[in-house]
Amino acid sequence: MRIDIMTLFPDSVDAMLNVSILGRAQQRGYISIQSHQIRQYTTNRQMQVDDYPYGGGRGAVMQADPLYQCWQHLCDLEGERIHTIYLSPAGTVFRQADAKRLQQNYNKLILVCGHYEGIDQRFIDECVDEEISLGDFVLTGGEIPAMAVADAVCRLVPGVLSDPECFTDESHWDGLLEYPQYSRPEVWHDRRVPPILLSGHHANIAKWRRKQAILRTRNRRPDMYERLDLSSKADRKLLKEIADEEAAQEDNVPLTTE
Repeated sequence: MRIDIMTLFPDSVDAMLNVSILGRAQQRGYISIQSHQIRQYTTNRQMQVDDYPYGGGRGAVMQADPLYQCWQHLCDLEGERIHTIYLSPAGTVFRQADAKRLQQNYNKLILVCGHYEGIDQRFIDECVDEEISLGDFVLTGGEIPAMAVADAVCRLVPGVLSDPECFTDESHWDGLLEYPQYSRPEVWHDRRVPPILLSGHHANIAKWRRKQAILRTRNRRPDMYERLDLSSKADRKLLKEIADEEAAQEDNVPLTTE
């Protein structure tokens, strides 16, 4: 997987994406993430990349031509048009399903980081294949969203993480939020690790984790919970246990647990 990031601040991007897991994955050849300074593709001495917006208004707009020259250079290097994403607050909200889709469908991506009041629409119309947003808020530039997308996509590339279970057990992979995690010591500030996790009974632990994931998703993300398929026999049993436990708590009736 190769990702090229078009940006005005390549040092910021490199500082984040060339260390830790992604840095080691690049050293081992599983992925390649390169940042490109858009200013190097201007045609004026001042290396200007922005100008006043037509129609008036505050701020400045990134010009189409420096963006295009950088984008075209990257496509020429690969000998093909590369799937291009503009990180924009007006884009579709990025989800785990998008990370899976991008990793599975493309081995090369270009991520475009905007600034100021955005970028010239003509570049978007000609060169951008999709616009992605991190959520319903606005940042000062596209670098943070670009790094988030690159991280989310690259960690799914085989070999980047030690085992597929590293991401298949996590939040959002199958529509659930991840269950609570615990580590040593067994007691911290008088708070104990749930006894089931110390039992060594893997089937019961898996059941407990599934139940906790369902509860966490229901309580924190009802929108996700509504889309879950919990029709399996095992899940129906868990839902009944949850209902019984909650009813008992309301009635102050203790329940025996495994």
